[in-house]
This record gives sequence, C-alpha cells and structure tokens, in this order.
Amino acid sequence: MSTEKSNSIEQGGNNPLPKLAYSPAEAAEVLGVCQDTVYRLLRRGKLRASNALRHKLIPRTEIERFLESTLQ
Repeated sequence: MSTEKSNSIEQGGNNPLPKLAYSPAEAAEVLGVCQDTVYRLLRRGKLRASNALRHKLIPRTEIERFLESTLQ
C-alpha cells in the first residue's frame, strides 16, 4: 500500500470505511441509553452480539433490527 493511501485511511481520508459493528459502549451512545441497558438487552436476547472476538461486537444491522422491532 502506498504511503499516500495508508495516510488517507489512517486519517479518515475522503472515503472513511463504514462502521459495521459497535462495542457495547458505542451501541449505548447510538441508542441513547447507558451501557448497562445494552448489556441488559443482550442478556434478554433483545440484541445479539458477535462473540467471535475477545470483546462483544454488536453489528450495525442488529441495532437497526432492534430499533425496527420496537416500532411495531
């Protein structure tokens, strides 16, 4: 990768990569709730998280699904 291209990615550049998954803290900020509420939603099965890594990651699509389900 060229230095110019790697600097563009590191600094956000013109085309930053979309965020595909969020930490519980980030998901709480997106949803406008506290982090404890996100963990409560995970325990109750209302939100699902990936456990493939050491830390839980909540996919953007899962947050969108959760919000859609609360509208109906």
